[in-house]
Amino acid sequence: MSVYPSLAPFILKRPWLTKMFKPLATWYTSAAGYRQLGLRADDLIVEENEDVLKALKRLPPQMAYDRVYRLRRAQQCSLMQKLLPKDQWTKPEEDTPYLEPLIAQIKAEAKEKAALDALTIVKNH
Repeated sequence: MSVYPSLAPFILKRPWLTKMFKPLATWYTSAAGYRQLGLRADDLIVEENEDVLKALKRLPPQMAYDRVYRLRRAQQCSLMQKLLPKDQWTKPEEDTPYLEPLIAQIKAEAKEKAALDALTIVKNH
């Protein structure tokens, strides 16, 4: 379950579509520029959502520290209008979701809680 609507599952189920869209996806990720600032895709998720704030609180301390470090380093690069040296860019294999799974878990828990809260008990006489 993704934070944002996505066509990815539809495309990934069809090899011919995957083959067609893979170069476009690679180009788009490079053009977005976040990796040149040392960021990961989940670093770009807006923190104004309550589920995202809960997910951030569930991050292990080291992951939370690394995230803050990446964000501050990217902000400093932005202020200086410079990119990181190429050896410090985020590599594609490092750009794995770390926050989205937690957000999906929180949403599933909220859905389950809502279902349980709406549960009515009927006594048979």
